[in-house]
Amino acid sequence: MKKFYVASSFQNKEIVRHVSMRLVDKGFIHTYDWTKNGRASTIEELMEIGLQEKNAVLEADFIIVLLPGGKGSHIELGIALGQGKTIYLYSRNDDINNFETTSTFYHLSNIEKCTGTIDELINIVTTRQIT
Repeated sequence: MKKFYVASSFQNKEIVRHVSMRLVDKGFIHTYDWTKNGRASTIEELMEIGLQEKNAVLEADFIIVLLPGGKGSHIELGIALGQGKTIYLYSRNDDINNFETTSTFYHLSNIEKCTGTIDELINIVTTRQIT
């Protein structure tokens, strides 16, 4: 089964856990659960977490980015873009298409923009990744 990684900000960790759990229940393999980490308190901890997250993105077949994302999730997005991975970019509303606030990178060909509910996102991901 395919491997995945979920990137987002620390404030979204419960949603990240929910998405991850639902995908694991469907047979997908989660490459790294960063939500189990506490806030890093040293540079060494930051380095170790960064290495684990980078390796998890590289190991994943696809990634999901849940907006709003922090600086780390946007770096993970960049790593996945550089690797040519399929990326599901999720926002509850249509902010990703708001010309005033969007990013140029949100509109590249290997990014699938998803809006709506988390259940709709999970259905899109599982439908596209299982086939």
